[in-house]
Amino acid sequence: MKVSGSSEARLYTFSDETKQKLRKFRLGTSRANDPQAILYEIDKKTLEIRPVDGEVFSDVQSLADELPDHAPRFVLLSYPLTLDSGRLSVPYVMLFYLPVTCNNEVKMLYAGAKELMRNTAEVGRIIEIDSAEDLDDIETKLKEHA
Repeated sequence: MKVSGSSEARLYTFSDETKQKLRKFRLGTSRANDPQAILYEIDKKTLEIRPVDGEVFSDVQSLADELPDHAPRFVLLSYPLTLDSGRLSVPYVMLFYLPVTCNNEVKMLYAGAKELMRNTAEVGRIIEIDSAEDLDDIETKLKEHA
């Protein structure tokens, strides 16, 4: 049986409030002078994708401290940086945080929602990370594709 691409849209849900927050966050971050990040999780019972607590992180270390050891997260990140050319760029990306220690069921749950989250959040690209330490060189990763 072939599963069509729209099946994810039926499986996972976003509340209208979450959709509005996603849009507001995306539009508001383009003018920020500091990094802006927000964590999203999937409710295992309802399969609703929602913000973890609504907190917006403005520094990478605080964000790293909030990433759980054994559970995946989607992280929306707007990160102002100066490119080697001297041009200012504000990439808006989704970090797909998938720690190696999480179980396969949860990995599959998040992997299945990855593209839907990307499309709903309207991010340009996805960067996969598997540990909080990967955030230490996030600026390098962002410059690679700027």
